[in-house]
Amino acid sequence: MYEGRDMSELTMNAKQDWLEEELEYFHYALSQTVPYLNQEGVTLLREINAEIKLRGGLKHREASLKNDPPTITD
Repeated sequence: MYEGRDMSELTMNAKQDWLEEELEYFHYALSQTVPYLNQEGVTLLREINAEIKLRGGLKHREASLKNDPPTITD
């Protein structure tokens, strides 16, 4: 779960000052709500996308079978 700065704080800062985790979270959150965004929300998503591209894109975090969940023993 995301536990960083909220949108009201982030909008006071340039996208260049956002952490990568903040860009990733709000990119995902806004992308999921695209049909419901107003013009301001769409503009914000475009700015986030542009900043992500400038930084070289998102890192893909894939699931791995190497990290098995811990087993519970009694």
